[in-house]
Amino acid sequence: MPNKYDAIIIGGGHNGLINAAYLARAGLKVLVLEQRYLVGGATVTEELYPGFKYTVFSYVVSLMRPEIIRDLDLPRHGLTVLPLESTLTPLSDGTCLYRDNDHYRTLRDIARFSQRDAEAYEDYGRTMLFMAKAVKYMLGIIPPDPTKINPKDLFGLAGLGKHLLGLSEENLHMLIKLMTMSSADFLEQWFETDVLKATLAASGIIGTFLGPRSPGTAYVLLHHYMGEIDGNFRTWGFAKGGTGAIADAIASAARELGVEIQTETAVEKVMVKGGKVAGVALKNGNEFLSDVVVSSLDPNMTFLKLIDAEHLPVDLLASIKKFKFNGSSGKVNLALDAAPDLKCMPGYGPHLRGAISISPSVDYLERAYDDAKYGNFSQKPYIDIIIPSMIDPDMAPPGKHVMSCFVQYAPYNLKEGTWEERREEFGDTVINTVAEYIPNLKDIILHRQVITPLDIEQTIGLSQGNIFAGELSLSQLFFLRPAAGIAKYRTPVKNYYQCGSGTHPGGGIMGAPGRLAAMEILKDLRKPRREGQ
Repeated sequence: MPNKYDAIIIGGGHNGLINAAYLARAGLKVLVLEQRYLVGGATVTEELYPGFKYTVFSYVVSLMRPEIIRDLDLPRHGLTVLPLESTLTPLSDGTCLYRDNDHYRTLRDIARFSQRDAEAYEDYGRTMLFMAKAVKYMLGIIPPDPTKINPKDLFGLAGLGKHLLGLSEENLHMLIKLMTMSSADFLEQWFETDVLKATLAASGIIGTFLGPRSPGTAYVLLHHYMGEIDGNFRTWGFAKGGTGAIADAIASAARELGVEIQTETAVEKVMVKGGKVAGVALKNGNEFLSDVVVSSLDPNMTFLKLIDAEHLPVDLLASIKKFKFNGSSGKVNLALDAAPDLKCMPGYGPHLRGAISISPSVDYLERAYDDAKYGNFSQKPYIDIIIPSMIDPDMAPPGKHVMSCFVQYAPYNLKEGTWEERREEFGDTVINTVAEYIPNLKDIILHRQVITPLDIEQTIGLSQGNIFAGELSLSQLFFLRPAAGIAKYRTPVKNYYQCGSGTHPGGGIMGAPGRLAAMEILKDLRKPRREGQ
């Protein structure tokens, strides 16, 4: 007879692991099933060449909710976050914009371009900090549905309304602008220096199929601004050991709480009997029984692949089929024989321990988007670069380095050719672009790994390679993520839940969906006991 568990979580990404840990902490017998040989989903570190450890997909950490780090005591399980202290934007004329944790040095560097912008930068930072704190409230609540007339939703809406009414009129107007404007237009209100606007606006296009002048990208900018490490907002870091160390720490905490984790175990179907989940059937023919099944996969996988359509309402299926993924990101990971040498700032220095942003102007970013709109990868792409081995020397052999190049735009659907046919061409385009700013790059490359949206989909199961498990557009946020009526982690099938980044509050290495879903599952499991008292 198949083993029976109190809860089965499909997918061992960070949200799935967090969900499992919280359920086990409440006393449930929990099983996590992961199709790959290692846990983490997009949050993995892999040694693809001897001695060179790649942050293969995701590469920085900031959005992870502090309450999860505390509840699961992740530092005790090995999580150490090292700061990314600077962002350097090189320009074709050999100069650059350099911002680091020395506030006054940053202001002096901005003042080289515009004294007015240096003065506005502090005001902008204060405003965005306040906006991040204002929105932080929404990251920790179950999204109330304004279309439902029941006490829980009404109380939730009242709480949200009270929170928003607590903002000043000026800040409420600013929040509305951030939710609706383009990142470029929003930044135009503050700054005149093109390279500064472009570098800041780039945070609004990461992971989207939108350009910097597309409405809605200002919210994505804010989403990334909400990053928090040790209580400091807009702080980004690198996990020692790569992002895989985050997943390993969560998995260690989960195992200590009693969670069983099986890798190389692919789920074929969620079994349903009498309108309730009964367990899962594996691709190898085996079955596991459980009265609770939780999918940490994206909405496409959760509703259209894992469960037979006969168990779901027709209107829900239609909504999920319309849910926008629009994968647009690629990655090039490099093993280097020596340190990269930037034209604008030659030699070693702290600038190599921060981010390098290929975003010289807003027009540059918009033209990169133009290529993607018409079905081609960007010929001059936006690239976000970090050199993990400069931050954590254990990522590469002594004297060698690894470089992570995150790329916009790489559309999932190409107008000409296939990704299999054009993968290396895409890689060459990225290398040629970076080499304009790092002249020695081509001479020091030992190995390269080129990752397309198709690779992301096929390797870790994110539909169309969308790194947020669905666009972070206004029509796909809060009580509409992933669809109206199912934004509270439940599904129409009793005891079948969702906890991935395709649910509120969205993507990034955040963990909030996993935690919030666990809270709702535990509420449901307690209901019968309370009603029977």
